[in-house]
Amino acid sequence: MRTFGFVFARGGSKGVPGKNIRDLAGKPLLAHALHVASQVAEIERVFVSTDSSDIAAVAERFGASVILRPTELAQDDSPEWLAWRHAINWVKTEVGDFQRFVSLPATAPLRIPEDVIQCLNALDADTDVVITMTPAQRSPWFNMVKEDEFGELSRLIGDHKISRRQDAPVGYDLTTVAYVLRPNFILEKNRIWDGKVRGVLVPQERGIDIDTEVDFLIADFLMQNRLVEK
Repeated sequence: MRTFGFVFARGGSKGVPGKNIRDLAGKPLLAHALHVASQVAEIERVFVSTDSSDIAAVAERFGASVILRPTELAQDDSPEWLAWRHAINWVKTEVGDFQRFVSLPATAPLRIPEDVIQCLNALDADTDVVITMTPAQRSPWFNMVKEDEFGELSRLIGDHKISRRQDAPVGYDLTTVAYVLRPNFILEKNRIWDGKVRGVLVPQERGIDIDTEVDFLIADFLMQNRLVEK
């Protein structure tokens, strides 16, 4: 089964400017995703979809093929699903057909090859999409709140009858460690939740998703101090 890996890294990050090529524990953030992909035997080739020449240069330096992404697919409000479609169509035209699509966001640098392999193995005949998740740090049924319509009072999001954390249903936080799908599903559907989704559990420390400066500092601390297996 032909399997290709993809990293989608645009140049306009607002939360952490330049994060995709910023140094993390000795090499660009993007390079950590490419390194893990290179260690997964099932992944035949890795492509980086980007609108940035700087990111493209780093991608090529670390052995990835570059897909130049149109500007309209690299805005803050551009659905990544459309970037996925663009990349799939590009690869089908330039390289050939393939059966498994693996997205490895650069923002999850603490993943290990075994996490990706577990996701690949989870894509069976009864599954359309494989995602990764960690045990939720805050339960939406017990200790997550929202503001009322006037923005004045806070109310529980979930069941007001639950009074103990232990009684709340088990929930999970989605992570960006890996997404595994069949290319045709992406081309034919409009979102992950249009199909049958299977979750693969990963440890909290390997599921860190870099979206803020604090996330970046935490990831760097864990890697520099070897507190997570890599």
